[in-house]
Amino acid sequence: MLETLIYTFLLSISPFGEARAGIPYAVLNDLPLAWAFMVGLVANLLIFPLLSWLIDTFSLKLWPNRTYRKSVINLSKRAKKGVGNEVQKYGFWGLMIFVMIPLPGTGAYMGTIAAYVFKIGRGSAFLAISIGVIISCILMAAGSYYGNMGLEAL
Repeated sequence: MLETLIYTFLLSISPFGEARAGIPYAVLNDLPLAWAFMVGLVANLLIFPLLSWLIDTFSLKLWPNRTYRKSVINLSKRAKKGVGNEVQKYGFWGLMIFVMIPLPGTGAYMGTIAAYVFKIGRGSAFLAISIGVIISCILMAAGSYYGNMGLEAL
């Protein structure tokens, strides 16, 4: 069980799956739904403060580096294009809905980058991302639970 908890946490905090991968993994490996939900949620909620700190730290120290600056500009352009005008237009609500949708490329990582690019205040961004993550985790937990029940019925 501990091994499954650790893998769930790592999958849920990774940029490749977030809780969208961690929760189904845990449920399919017979971890109780409450544990899967809580571990996935906590790991996913840690993304905003960690990524915000990394963005601030690296931007301050590495901005004079031309390669870093070009990479940040390209990533910012991709984030603006991927997120669209909705986040910029609707601010808090747009960011929350963007993070809430359980699709690849939408989640706490891209939401944090979008909040940084669109200069959404830290408090508002954290609240919007947190609410979006909570709703997304609820959707993933419900989908994983009922999907697993369906698989067991076969």
